[in-house]
Amino acid sequence: MFKKVLIANRGEVALRIIRACKELGIKTVAIYSEADVRSLYVKKADEAYLIPGDPLRAYLDYVRIVDLARQVGAQAIHPGYGFLAENADFARYCRRRGITFIGPTPEQIEMFGDKVKAKKTMESAGLPVVPGSDGPVSDLDEALDVAREIGFPVMLKAAFGGGGRGMRVVKDEEELKTAYESAFREAEAYFGKGDIFIEKYIDNPKHIEVQVLGDKYGNIIHLGERDCSIQRRHQKLIEIAPSPSLSKELRMRILGNAVKALMRVGYENAGTLEFLVDTRTGDYYFIEMNTRLQVEHTISETITGVDIVEMMIRIADGEPLPFLQSDITFRGYAIEFRVNAEDPKKGFAPSPGKITAYYSPGGPGVRIDAGVYKDYIIPPYYDSLIAKMTVWALTWEKAVARARRALDEFIVRGVPTNIPLYREMVRDPDFLRGDFGIRFLEEKISRGDYDFEVEGEIDKEDMVLAISAAISAHYGL
Repeated sequence: MFKKVLIANRGEVALRIIRACKELGIKTVAIYSEADVRSLYVKKADEAYLIPGDPLRAYLDYVRIVDLARQVGAQAIHPGYGFLAENADFARYCRRRGITFIGPTPEQIEMFGDKVKAKKTMESAGLPVVPGSDGPVSDLDEALDVAREIGFPVMLKAAFGGGGRGMRVVKDEEELKTAYESAFREAEAYFGKGDIFIEKYIDNPKHIEVQVLGDKYGNIIHLGERDCSIQRRHQKLIEIAPSPSLSKELRMRILGNAVKALMRVGYENAGTLEFLVDTRTGDYYFIEMNTRLQVEHTISETITGVDIVEMMIRIADGEPLPFLQSDITFRGYAIEFRVNAEDPKKGFAPSPGKITAYYSPGGPGVRIDAGVYKDYIIPPYYDSLIAKMTVWALTWEKAVARARRALDEFIVRGVPTNIPLYREMVRDPDFLRGDFGIRFLEEKISRGDYDFEVEGEIDKEDMVLAISAAISAHYGL
């Protein structure tokens, strides 16, 4: 087993990896930017090293990170999620410098990182895919030809993107002419490549994903599915395992075919296949593969008892999977709520600033993954996620009741969060019935179905300091 692991990430996921390493008797090395000096994960790691300069670049300079790992005697690097987690060049540089990358191979990251290539690979491996262009369209004329062939509405998607960037739903030819250029520019700005491909748009499907683990010896298992349909701007907010409204027959088809497809490509380590499910017809379509730990891994761990981060480390160290598919048992329902420092009343605008009060819930069936505390200042450079609350119970109805109780206990003051919105959602009869697709939240909000007050206002002085620090760091002042 590795003696020392460097964690190339920050926040709650860095703390999550530190905890897994401690249970395995592995020393941990954290890296941190100047904005993260007071972060909790920095205090919990065995060693921590400042990466000076731009607070965002600190977690993206993989040459510096890998070279640091060698200097401090770390044998492996865990990338967490976000930042470099799906960067094939990073994984390849680790290999070249004799450092184990805790994740899939660089070749697999590269293949699945290209959504068009991933779609073709999975189609050839037997998974159904959404009808659309065979690859990125070369220009607007080709985009129009493809859209006419498969029929409107269509979805424009960035070939190298994620998180909803470079994504547009287009209802007719006139909209396509405008949306194509804006999607191209956004994809180019965020991902360095403006390649756009086109898919048939499926109206309000469920977003279902399958968690898998594969070792270096061809063994692959699944840890069930997660329902990630509740989103805002194509980014997940609430995730559920298993889906409360998927039929047993459809569930078994999706899970079985997902494992078969990944066996054909020899996939290694943790990964997640994502699908759109048309609940009216029972059809499902592969859309992408995430070659990393997912934010929502907690709910799969909760219903199976499998520590996914530990398994990632063991697999990377060369161990075979310690269980077969038949050894995995699924028990009850788990729901994860992403607690973000953002204002749902203002289009989910990020809200960095100081947390003036913090109280997390507890009791039976409640898990909190967080890296913040009272008086912690949320920096403006990173994702707005500050905590994750996972609840579990034997039945779906009890899990929702437990979520109501725990959310009522959860207190964050000083910055707006989405906790008040969640309190309304878990009292919604449609949510309780499991009756939701990917447009559920935007439709509810646009109709004004939820009535809540945002708890916490941004301290203007803290906000000015945060913005000043961001500007200074960006320009090297």
